[in-house]
Amino acid sequence: MAFRVNYRQNQGSILGPLGFLIITNVILWLATSVRPGLFIDLFGLSLSSVFTQPWTIVTTMFIHSPFRSINPLGSMMHLIGNMFTLYFFGQYLINLVGEKKFLIVYFVGGVLGSIAFLLLAPPVSTAIGASGAVFAVGGALTVLRPKLPVTLLLFFIPVSIPLWMAVIGGFLIISPGIAWQAHLGGLVFGLAAGYYFRRRTRLLY
Repeated sequence: MAFRVNYRQNQGSILGPLGFLIITNVILWLATSVRPGLFIDLFGLSLSSVFTQPWTIVTTMFIHSPFRSINPLGSMMHLIGNMFTLYFFGQYLINLVGEKKFLIVYFVGGVLGSIAFLLLAPPVSTAIGASGAVFAVGGALTVLRPKLPVTLLLFFIPVSIPLWMAVIGGFLIISPGIAWQAHLGGLVFGLAAGYYFRRRTRLLY
C-alpha cells in the first residue's frame, strides 16, 4: 500500500526543517544498519533504561528498524513509510501553520508518544521509529483539512479517500511489533494541536 496527497499549494524547500528531519532519519538508519545493537541500545526507548538514558525519549524517533534484521524489506518499509508520510503531510502542514508550529507538533507529539509507550507498553519492550511524531503531524492536518483527498494504492489500484479516514484507518491497523502506544500519544496530541490551530485561525478572522 502506498499513497499520495492531492494538493496545489506551493511547496517549500526540501533543505528546510522537514528536509533536515528526513535526511537525519536516513543517515541514522544507515548507521543503525551497520551497528544495530549499538544504536538501538543507545538511542532506542525502553522502560528498563530510560532513567539512565533519558535522551531516548527524543532520540527514539530518529531510529528505525535496521536493514540487518530478520526482514530487510520490512525494515526499509518502516523507514520509507514514515518518511514518505512525513514529507507529504509535513509539507502541507507547514504551508498551513508555518515551520515553527510544525516542529512543535512533530517534537512534542513524538515525546508524548514516547511517554505513552512507557506508560502502556510491556516494560521489557523497546520502541524505535518516528511514527508517534508522524501521527501527530497527521492528526493536526486531519483536523485542519479532514476532507483532503488521499490516494491509496491498494494492489496497484488507486483509491481516493478523505484524509481523516486514511489517518484513523492507519492508526487502527495494529500488527505484531507495532508500538501502537506511541502512535496513540502522537495522534491525540496532533488532534488537539490541530483543533487549537483551527480555533486560533477563526479568532483571527
